[in-house]
Amino acid sequence: MKPEIKILLIFLLLIGALFPISSCKKGPGEGGTSILHGKIRIEDYNGAGVLQATYYAQEERVYLIFGDEGFYGLDTRTSFDGVYEFKYLTKGSYTVFAYADCDTCASGVIAVSKEIEITEKNATTEVDEIVLRK
Repeated sequence: MKPEIKILLIFLLLIGALFPISSCKKGPGEGGTSILHGKIRIEDYNGAGVLQATYYAQEERVYLIFGDEGFYGLDTRTSFDGVYEFKYLTKGSYTVFAYADCDTCASGVIAVSKEIEITEKNATTEVDEIVLRK
């Protein structure tokens, strides 16, 4: 075998051996085996601020932020019993949020959020109940 080919083969073997060492660590987001789930409850108030009813939200949009990103990465809707679920997540920090009515906000809504940490693979993590004022 020619010396140039031997050098090339050694070089390629070294690069192949070093590649796994230099791979970056995956942060929070999709592509894992963990699940986040929780419930959304609605507190329904009348115009005088008196609580009229409380019930679990149906078809309420729920959002998930990965780590410290500035925008949500996933969204879903609650089922008939207020339950939502985000699947296939990696280890890391997440923020789950939904929008409640807000009489004093210019937009008319305010985000109600919960921060949660997935600490291991294949975990099923429950998020504390989120209560939305409507």
